[in-house]
Amino acid sequence: MVNSRNNATSGSGPVEEPVVARRRPRTPATARPTVAAAAERPVSDPEGQDWSAWPVYNSATLGFRNYWYPVQWSGQVGEKPVPITLLGEKIVLVRDKGVVRALHDRCPHRGVPLSLGRRQYPGTLSCPYHGWTYDLTDGKLCAVLTDGPDSPICGKLSVRTYPVAERLGLIWVYVGDGEAPPVERDIPEELLGEPFVMGGRTDIRPGNWRFAAENGFDEGHAKYLHNTALWRLFKVMPAWNKTRIVESGSWLIRVQDEVHWEADFPGLGTWTNKRWWKRAPLPDRPGKSDSINPVIAGMDLPGFVSVRLPGLLRVAYPHFIHYEWYVPVDADHVRYVQIMVRFETGTKATVFKAKYLAAIRWLFHGQFTGQDAWMVDVMDAPPERLYRPDLSLTAWRRHIERSSPVVQPSPMARADDR
Repeated sequence: MVNSRNNATSGSGPVEEPVVARRRPRTPATARPTVAAAAERPVSDPEGQDWSAWPVYNSATLGFRNYWYPVQWSGQVGEKPVPITLLGEKIVLVRDKGVVRALHDRCPHRGVPLSLGRRQYPGTLSCPYHGWTYDLTDGKLCAVLTDGPDSPICGKLSVRTYPVAERLGLIWVYVGDGEAPPVERDIPEELLGEPFVMGGRTDIRPGNWRFAAENGFDEGHAKYLHNTALWRLFKVMPAWNKTRIVESGSWLIRVQDEVHWEADFPGLGTWTNKRWWKRAPLPDRPGKSDSINPVIAGMDLPGFVSVRLPGLLRVAYPHFIHYEWYVPVDADHVRYVQIMVRFETGTKATVFKAKYLAAIRWLFHGQFTGQDAWMVDVMDAPPERLYRPDLSLTAWRRHIERSSPVVQPSPMARADDR
């Protein structure tokens, strides 16, 4: 999806890729060290062997409530019902008179998905089994087509509805308690007031959302995992860094105090990502570049990678910013919502659109982040043994514990219908 924006946006995107049937990975929240592993672990082991030091994080298999989440491109939802899963909740999206509505995707009669239903009357959705018909605005049962106009059950029950908003060419759904805050609260501030052009991609990938978020903010992996990525073919990456994490508003930011381009390992040799064909490296923070977009310069970021709740990564380069939302689908799948933004208009914006469709979408939002998806799928932790660069992971986990967001309960713990 490529989109231009100036205080308002609309657009369409690629058809969403289906969930791929894969082996079911172990869900990290329910994983515990085996007795043998516990016996082998020294009492003096630092935090990180298991997730008991982060009880909120450990229990957040399905993510956090009381946030807005991007779930679909606006152009992919019309009058035909579209099923999605968000934080383990089954939801049906449908557009009625230009406005997207969201209902719990389950008829309380016999549990049939409403996403299989019909738009029998304007402003309603009817279950395909017996014609139980629900008002799209409030979810109330307004008619039972197979029980006549005086059906006594009408008005006595309803299905849950969800707040919906459209921003950045995306549909956002709020899962939470009480009145929903403005959707702008959960969108980066720089995307709310400045004109920009963007390209994006969404897909559903195997793995728990926490593995995806940790991978995004992870300090060490890019230097090794991604040194074979085509996106990095002509770009030099450090061999290793010394990093600290700083807190800036709602963001945690990785700050690189030392950047080492090569290292000599005794008895092994030199390790480096330098190659004769690779050009000069990008700066370790946007402001160090000789040429920087004015909007990005004004953000005054001390590092180029940052993360914030409920699971949003921001990677800021001198001329563009890449964002990744890690949206929990269920315990074993995560929705990757990726957008690349350039704060430009006119000819420069048009050139970016062409470049995105011709190359960036496939190289960066495809092959490059596909390597991340591979690791998220095969990761099996805890138990785990952390090393020095994992300070980014422990900082993120501690930040969540301090913030104490509301954990999404398991489906069995929720009342599905009213």
